[in-house]
Amino acid sequence: MPLARYGIGDVVRHRLLDFRGVIFDVDPEFANSDEWYEAIPADMRPAKDQPFYHLLAENSDSSYVAYVSQQNLVLDEEGEPVDHPAIGTMFDGFDGERYTLKREHRH
Repeated sequence: MPLARYGIGDVVRHRLLDFRGVIFDVDPEFANSDEWYEAIPADMRPAKDQPFYHLLAENSDSSYVAYVSQQNLVLDEEGEPVDHPAIGTMFDGFDGERYTLKREHRH
């Protein structure tokens, strides 16, 4: 099973779809519903045996929470903050590369 390539606080971009986000949780392998998985178009459906990431995501229209496989993510190189209303509840700040998780959310 592949190891997680990204960590909490990393800013990533989807490889195929036009959105980016900050990682707030990591599952070592797929941990969502079968209904969610089956809703992905078959030609884009990722393998389940890889890390999946929970993102505070944004696109040009909205902010939302996304669940994305490792194979569909790349590091975001823009150095721009993510504009998501929940960021302030989980993270202290952005240093130009990654977000720092608030102390109360660290394990």
